[in-house]
Amino acid sequence: MTRRAARRVPELVARAREGDPASVARLITLVEDGSPMLREVMTALREHAGGAHVLGITGPPGVGKSTSTNALVAGMRRAGKRVGVLAIDPSSPFSGGALLGDRVRMGDHALDREVFIRSMGARGHLGGLAWSTPQAVRVLDAAGCDVVVVETVGVGQSEVEVAGLADTTLVLVAPGMGDGIQAAKAGILEIGDVYVVNKADRDGADRTRRELRTMLAMAERHDGVWLPPVVRTVASTGEGIDALLAEVDRHADWLAESGELARRRTLRARREVEAIALAALRERWDQPGRGADLDDLARRVAAGEQDPYSAAEELLAQD
Repeated sequence: MTRRAARRVPELVARAREGDPASVARLITLVEDGSPMLREVMTALREHAGGAHVLGITGPPGVGKSTSTNALVAGMRRAGKRVGVLAIDPSSPFSGGALLGDRVRMGDHALDREVFIRSMGARGHLGGLAWSTPQAVRVLDAAGCDVVVVETVGVGQSEVEVAGLADTTLVLVAPGMGDGIQAAKAGILEIGDVYVVNKADRDGADRTRRELRTMLAMAERHDGVWLPPVVRTVASTGEGIDALLAEVDRHADWLAESGELARRRTLRARREVEAIALAALRERWDQPGRGADLDDLARRVAAGEQDPYSAAEELLAQD
């Protein structure tokens, strides 16, 4: 990193703290690009982060996640909250950039300086979240957002990791989409803190709500105390959004009172540290001359000359 670049980091952070959208955008771009400045950025943000409530939103395609996010942001703004939104979109196979562009779909808030919306490409990551999402959340947190909303690509067996990132996870379903069966398959009955039957003006909404309540009553939960509510909404008209926000607030209070918030955030930090350490190891192995060592070990394991555990130990023992 050049001295000039290093001097720019405190300035960017200071401007982001003041709510300057361009500075916030620049910091998130540094995160997405894996910039050499990123370590300095995270150090500068450290003392300012930790105040935002992270709200994860997931659900199958077509359930109305972006419309629901738009309505939720409107409700939060009425309450005077500064809101950041990270919309994780499918990625272009050519550029790696986001395809759907939730900033267009959430245009109602485009001119509001107290709302920052960023589309991020999942870039092939199976968890429905971009690998850089946790650090982008930290940027918005440190920039003074009261709530950071993370909307995922979709939901499925490999797309439940939003629960590991969020303080509160909303799982959206809609009547007539077979969501009850899909929910059971995907295991999302274990990750949701609040379940939302969106498009509740359609036929079958009451049945979908009853099915969810029944399955939630039978599902094994590990937090013990919190019983996830099931809320009906029609996000396109705003119906039920105030009730949904009230449940989010109630869950936030429970998190703080029960100690679950500290537990979740510690686990989140553990995963982030682990991911950074693994990325550093991969980068080390990709250096000239080191890839050859890994290739040689791989050939020996494939040929039956060495077992994979001893090969891994040998690789990790190298300087």
